[in-house]
Amino acid sequence: MNLKHFAGALALSTMMMMPLGASAQDAETAVIGVSIPAATHGWAGGMNFHAQATIDALEERYENLDFVLSTASDPGQQVSDIEDMMATRNIDALVVLPFESEPLTGPVSRVKEAGKWVTVVDRGLAQENIEDLYVAGDNPGFGRVAGEFFVERMPEGGKIVVLRGIPTTIDNERVQAFEAAIEGSGIEILGMEHGNWNRDDSFEVMQDFLSRYPEIDAVWASDDDMAVGAIEAIAQSGREADMWVLGGAGMKEMIQRVMEGDEQVPANVTYPPAMIGTAIELTALNFVGNAPVSGDFIIGSVLITPENAEQYYYPDSPF
Repeated sequence: MNLKHFAGALALSTMMMMPLGASAQDAETAVIGVSIPAATHGWAGGMNFHAQATIDALEERYENLDFVLSTASDPGQQVSDIEDMMATRNIDALVVLPFESEPLTGPVSRVKEAGKWVTVVDRGLAQENIEDLYVAGDNPGFGRVAGEFFVERMPEGGKIVVLRGIPTTIDNERVQAFEAAIEGSGIEILGMEHGNWNRDDSFEVMQDFLSRYPEIDAVWASDDDMAVGAIEAIAQSGREADMWVLGGAGMKEMIQRVMEGDEQVPANVTYPPAMIGTAIELTALNFVGNAPVSGDFIIGSVLITPENAEQYYYPDSPF
């Protein structure tokens, strides 16, 4: 089954809630390793929350599933964690969100060569076609949805500034799609700098923008952690009434502001850390369901507005 759209997640989640045949229930216990970065920033904190919540729910539901969850603060630790899973737990499957692509490619490849199921999440490996399943957000879609919102909200055009993430392929895809979406709209990008998906860096970048440009109508922060930094800089300058900010990824504080109709934060764009839960569920389906799942599972980006914000609000999540 080759999966391409988020709508498929609803059907698959429903399948996982349905009673299974005796053969699935009576099967030997399958051990699924989950290796992810530690909660070093907001989005990663949300990912850790959803990973643990998904594991707890699946272990309660299925007696023949066992999970090993590890969180790493750097690529070297993540490599050691995966090697330990293979050596001491003899995992049957690995779900991995690589801390960095290059150093994890060899270790994950060895897991696959050992005959284990491999699911890669978000950041791809440096070599293609190692994994059985790839689960990720739609980065070009993320930029396109944001750009379309700017065009809709600024029909007469206007002046904006852009905060980019860490220099990566992901960031390039987002920015290129955003620029394509606003092309010909009369929206002028005054400045574009890397905020590195970091609040403090983005605060400094936004301070610089504010000192350089006396007229700014809006900010594409392209990430909620960066939006927080930008909003703080705007507040300190006393220019809150001059501009609005669009972040992204669904931080609960931002979603709450959208729900409340905050004029400075009118919308958001999804890039859910909950995708790790989807990846774990789909991997588990190989051991508790009747049909294997493989291919690419790309979770589309959705515009969050006051009308639909409640369904994207997770008050118990750290993000």
